[in-house]
Amino acid sequence: MSETTLDVQGLTCPLPVLKANKVLRGLPPGARLTVLASDPASVKDFQAYSRETGHALVSFSEAAGLYRFTLRKREDKASG
Repeated sequence: MSETTLDVQGLTCPLPVLKANKVLRGLPPGARLTVLASDPASVKDFQAYSRETGHALVSFSEAAGLYRFTLRKREDKASG
């Protein structure tokens, strides 16, 4: 399984989610993306992003102001 890390510390809403979305677009279905962020607003942003896009928010943690999100890219829908 493909795993990628994206460090967006120092960026504020909406940039962490926008940059994560860009990276996820280039990953294969089922791949995991770990995002490191420092913006407290990113917690709600990534929860909403997961609900809206279908990418799974596999895990979330916070320690000393560092927010770590792990997303799993959804399976692509069949084109037709």
